[in-house]
Amino acid sequence: MLGTQHSMNTEPRDAGGARPLRSYGRRKGKRLTARKTRLVRELLPQLRLDLSEPAPKDCRAVFEKAVSDVWLEIGFGGGEHLLWQARANPDIGMIGCEPFLNGVASLLGGIDDHAIETIRVHDGDARDVLAWLPEASVSRVFILFPDPWPKKRQAKRRLVTPEFVRSLARVLKPDGELRFASDDMNYAREALNTISRDAAFTWAARRADDWRTRSADWPETRYERKALSDGRKPAYLRFRRS
Repeated sequence: MLGTQHSMNTEPRDAGGARPLRSYGRRKGKRLTARKTRLVRELLPQLRLDLSEPAPKDCRAVFEKAVSDVWLEIGFGGGEHLLWQARANPDIGMIGCEPFLNGVASLLGGIDDHAIETIRVHDGDARDVLAWLPEASVSRVFILFPDPWPKKRQAKRRLVTPEFVRSLARVLKPDGELRFASDDMNYAREALNTISRDAAFTWAARRADDWRTRSADWPETRYERKALSDGRKPAYLRFRRS
Protein backbone atom coordinates (compact mmCIF):
# COMPACT_ATOMS: atom_id res chain seq x y z
CA MET A 1 0.00 0.00 0.00
CA LEU A 2 2.78 2.34 0.58
CA GLY A 3 5.57 4.14 0.31
CA THR A 4 7.58 8.26 3.25
CA GLN A 5 13.17 14.57 5.45
CA HIS A 6 14.81 16.50 3.47
CA SER A 7 15.96 19.99 4.05
CA MET A 8 13.84 21.78 1.48
CA ASN A 9 13.96 19.71 -1.69
CA THR A 10 16.79 17.28 -1.04
CA GLU A 11 16.10 13.57 -0.78
CA PRO A 12 15.66 12.08 2.70
CA ARG A 13 18.85 10.67 4.18
CA ASP A 14 19.60 8.54 7.19
CA ALA A 15 22.07 9.46 9.95
CA GLY A 16 24.97 8.31 7.80
CA GLY A 17 23.88 10.44 4.85
CA ALA A 18 22.57 7.55 2.75
CA ARG A 19 19.17 7.37 1.12
CA PRO A 20 16.92 5.06 3.22
CA LEU A 21 15.74 1.86 1.58
CA ARG A 22 12.52 2.25 -0.36
CA SER A 23 9.58 1.07 1.76
CA TYR A 24 7.20 0.46 -1.14
CA GLY A 25 7.16 -1.76 -4.20
CA ARG A 26 6.20 -0.98 -7.78
CA ARG A 27 5.33 2.52 -8.91
CA LYS A 28 2.86 1.60 -11.65
CA GLY A 29 0.48 -1.25 -12.42
CA LYS A 30 -1.89 -1.92 -15.28
CA ARG A 31 -2.54 0.65 -17.97
CA LEU A 32 -4.73 3.56 -16.86
CA THR A 33 -8.08 4.30 -18.45
CA ALA A 34 -8.37 7.33 -20.69
CA ARG A 35 -10.15 9.25 -17.93
CA LYS A 36 -7.54 8.46 -15.29
CA THR A 37 -4.75 9.32 -17.72
CA ARG A 38 -6.39 12.71 -18.25
CA LEU A 39 -6.78 13.28 -14.51
CA VAL A 40 -3.11 12.45 -13.88
CA ARG A 41 -2.14 14.86 -16.65
CA GLU A 42 -4.51 17.70 -15.74
CA LEU A 43 -5.69 17.41 -12.14
CA LEU A 44 -2.63 15.97 -10.39
CA PRO A 45 -0.40 19.00 -11.17
CA GLN A 46 -3.04 21.23 -9.54
CA LEU A 47 -3.13 19.15 -6.35
CA ARG A 48 0.51 18.09 -6.06
CA LEU A 49 2.49 19.65 -3.18
CA ASP A 50 5.40 21.75 -4.38
CA LEU A 51 8.28 20.52 -2.24
CA SER A 52 10.74 22.69 -4.15
CA GLU A 53 9.43 25.69 -2.22
CA PRO A 54 9.68 26.13 1.57
CA ALA A 55 6.60 24.96 3.41
CA PRO A 56 4.35 27.73 4.71
CA LYS A 57 4.60 28.34 8.46
CA ASP A 58 0.95 27.34 8.67
CA CYS A 59 0.41 24.39 6.35
CA ARG A 60 -3.31 25.12 6.13
CA ALA A 61 -2.17 27.65 3.54
CA VAL A 62 -1.53 24.91 0.97
CA PHE A 63 -5.31 24.57 0.56
CA GLU A 64 -7.26 27.07 -1.52
CA LYS A 65 -10.34 26.45 0.61
CA ALA A 66 -10.13 27.57 4.25
CA VAL A 67 -9.63 24.60 6.61
CA SER A 68 -9.47 24.39 10.38
CA ASP A 69 -6.77 21.72 10.62
CA VAL A 70 -4.60 19.34 8.58
CA TRP A 71 -4.43 15.54 8.58
CA LEU A 72 -1.91 13.35 6.77
CA GLU A 73 -2.33 9.89 5.27
CA ILE A 74 0.84 7.98 4.41
CA GLY A 75 0.25 5.35 1.74
CA PHE A 76 -3.39 5.89 0.82
CA GLY A 77 -3.60 2.99 -1.64
CA GLY A 78 -6.66 3.53 -3.81
CA GLY A 79 -7.76 6.51 -1.70
CA GLU A 80 -10.96 5.09 -0.20
CA HIS A 81 -10.09 6.03 3.37
CA LEU A 82 -8.74 9.45 2.39
CA LEU A 83 -11.87 10.25 0.38
CA TRP A 84 -14.14 9.06 3.20
CA GLN A 85 -12.35 11.26 5.74
CA ALA A 86 -12.40 14.27 3.41
CA ARG A 87 -16.15 13.93 2.82
CA ALA A 88 -16.90 13.28 6.51
CA ASN A 89 -14.72 16.20 7.66
CA PRO A 90 -15.13 18.99 5.08
CA ASP A 91 -13.37 21.52 7.32
CA ILE A 92 -10.16 19.44 7.47
CA GLY A 93 -7.37 19.70 4.91
CA MET A 94 -6.07 16.27 3.89
CA ILE A 95 -2.56 15.56 2.58
CA GLY A 96 -2.21 12.15 0.97
CA CYS A 97 1.06 10.45 0.06
CA GLU A 98 1.19 7.48 -2.32
CA PRO A 99 3.91 6.45 -4.79
CA PHE A 100 1.75 3.95 -6.73
CA LEU A 101 0.42 5.81 -9.77
CA ASN A 102 -2.68 3.66 -10.20
CA GLY A 103 -3.71 4.40 -6.62
CA VAL A 104 -3.13 8.11 -7.16
CA ALA A 105 -5.27 7.96 -10.29
CA SER A 106 -8.08 6.26 -8.36
CA LEU A 107 -7.98 8.99 -5.73
CA LEU A 108 -8.10 11.67 -8.44
CA GLY A 109 -11.22 10.02 -9.85
CA GLY A 110 -12.93 10.26 -6.46
CA ILE A 111 -11.85 13.87 -6.00
CA ASP A 112 -13.25 14.69 -9.43
CA ASP A 113 -16.50 12.78 -8.84
CA HIS A 114 -17.25 14.54 -5.56
CA ALA A 115 -15.71 17.95 -6.32
CA ILE A 116 -13.51 17.75 -3.21
CA GLU A 117 -11.40 20.86 -2.60
CA THR A 118 -9.58 19.85 0.58
CA ILE A 119 -7.07 17.23 -0.62
CA ARG A 120 -3.44 17.77 -1.65
CA VAL A 121 -1.29 14.96 -3.02
CA HIS A 122 2.32 13.82 -3.00
CA ASP A 123 2.89 11.01 -5.52
CA GLY A 124 6.18 9.86 -4.05
CA ASP A 125 7.98 8.97 -0.85
CA ALA A 126 6.09 10.30 2.18
CA ARG A 127 9.35 10.85 4.08
CA ASP A 128 9.97 13.81 1.76
CA VAL A 129 6.71 15.38 2.93
CA LEU A 130 7.51 14.72 6.59
CA ALA A 131 10.81 16.54 6.16
CA TRP A 132 9.11 19.44 4.36
CA LEU A 133 6.27 20.02 6.82
CA PRO A 134 6.72 22.50 9.67
CA GLU A 135 6.95 21.28 13.24
CA ALA A 136 3.62 20.57 14.97
CA SER A 137 1.70 21.18 11.75
CA VAL A 138 -0.75 18.26 11.53
CA SER A 139 -3.11 16.86 14.12
CA ARG A 140 -3.66 13.35 12.78
CA VAL A 141 -1.58 10.84 10.82
CA PHE A 142 -2.86 7.62 9.24
CA ILE A 143 -0.64 4.69 8.26
CA LEU A 144 -3.05 1.96 7.23
CA PHE A 145 -1.88 -1.43 5.99
CA PRO A 146 1.60 -0.47 4.81
CA ASP A 147 3.59 -3.08 2.92
CA PRO A 148 4.61 -5.57 5.66
CA TRP A 149 7.65 -6.89 3.79
CA PRO A 150 6.99 -10.27 5.48
CA LYS A 151 10.18 -12.13 4.50
CA LYS A 152 13.02 -11.87 7.00
CA ARG A 153 15.42 -10.45 4.41
CA GLN A 154 12.83 -7.77 3.51
CA ALA A 155 12.05 -6.55 7.04
CA LYS A 156 14.66 -3.79 6.80
CA ARG A 157 12.40 -2.12 4.22
CA ARG A 158 9.52 -1.63 6.65
CA LEU A 159 8.43 1.96 6.98
CA VAL A 160 8.11 2.17 10.76
CA THR A 161 11.59 2.65 12.20
CA PRO A 162 12.76 4.70 15.21
CA GLU A 163 13.93 7.45 12.83
CA PHE A 164 10.60 7.51 11.04
CA VAL A 165 8.70 7.68 14.34
CA ARG A 166 10.87 10.68 15.34
CA SER A 167 9.85 12.44 12.13
CA LEU A 168 6.19 11.76 12.90
CA ALA A 169 6.64 13.19 16.40
CA ARG A 170 8.13 16.35 14.90
CA VAL A 171 5.16 17.14 12.64
CA LEU A 172 2.34 16.05 14.96
CA LYS A 173 0.77 18.62 17.23
CA PRO A 174 0.63 17.99 20.98
CA ASP A 175 -2.29 15.63 21.67
CA GLY A 176 -2.32 14.74 17.96
CA GLU A 177 -3.21 11.19 16.97
CA LEU A 178 -1.34 8.52 15.03
CA ARG A 179 -3.31 5.60 13.63
CA PHE A 180 -1.62 2.45 12.38
CA ALA A 181 -3.23 -0.74 11.06
CA SER A 182 -1.79 -4.00 9.78
CA ASP A 183 -3.00 -7.54 9.17
CA ASP A 184 0.57 -8.83 9.65
CA MET A 185 0.81 -9.48 13.39
CA ASN A 186 4.59 -9.57 13.34
CA TYR A 187 4.69 -6.10 11.82
CA ALA A 188 1.91 -4.85 14.12
CA ARG A 189 3.89 -5.98 17.19
CA GLU A 190 7.06 -4.43 15.80
CA ALA A 191 5.28 -1.14 15.06
CA LEU A 192 3.68 -1.10 18.53
CA ASN A 193 7.06 -1.63 20.19
CA THR A 194 8.87 0.89 18.00
CA ILE A 195 6.28 3.65 18.43
CA SER A 196 5.76 3.00 22.15
CA ARG A 197 9.51 3.24 22.82
CA ASP A 198 9.44 6.84 21.62
CA ALA A 199 8.67 9.07 24.61
CA ALA A 200 6.57 11.36 22.42
CA PHE A 201 3.87 8.73 21.94
CA THR A 202 1.45 6.98 24.26
CA TRP A 203 -0.55 3.93 23.18
CA ALA A 204 -4.22 4.83 23.59
CA ALA A 205 -5.54 1.28 24.19
CA ARG A 206 -7.17 0.60 27.53
CA ARG A 207 -8.64 -2.85 26.77
CA ALA A 208 -8.21 -5.57 24.15
CA ASP A 209 -11.12 -4.41 21.98
CA ASP A 210 -9.35 -1.07 21.50
CA TRP A 211 -6.90 -2.70 19.10
CA ARG A 212 -9.17 -5.41 17.74
CA THR A 213 -11.89 -3.12 16.37
CA ARG A 214 -12.07 0.10 14.38
CA SER A 215 -13.79 3.18 15.74
CA ALA A 216 -16.81 4.58 13.90
CA ASP A 217 -14.66 7.22 12.20
CA TRP A 218 -12.24 4.61 10.84
CA PRO A 219 -13.76 3.19 7.62
CA GLU A 220 -12.86 -0.14 6.11
CA THR A 221 -10.42 -0.24 3.19
CA ARG A 222 -10.03 -2.74 0.36
CA TYR A 223 -6.86 -4.06 2.00
CA GLU A 224 -8.74 -4.76 5.20
CA ARG A 225 -11.53 -6.53 3.32
CA LYS A 226 -9.00 -8.73 1.57
CA ALA A 227 -7.26 -9.54 4.85
CA LEU A 228 -10.53 -10.50 6.52
CA SER A 229 -11.63 -12.60 3.53
CA ASP A 230 -8.29 -14.43 3.74
CA GLY A 231 -8.82 -15.09 7.44
CA ARG A 232 -6.35 -12.51 8.77
CA LYS A 233 -7.53 -10.32 11.65
CA PRO A 234 -6.02 -6.82 11.57
CA ALA A 235 -4.70 -4.85 14.52
CA TYR A 236 -5.81 -1.22 14.84
CA LEU A 237 -3.37 0.86 16.88
CA ARG A 238 -3.90 4.43 18.09
CA PHE A 239 -1.28 6.63 19.72
CA ARG A 240 -1.38 10.09 21.26
CA ARG A 241 1.36 12.66 20.82
CA SER A 242 2.47 13.90 24.25
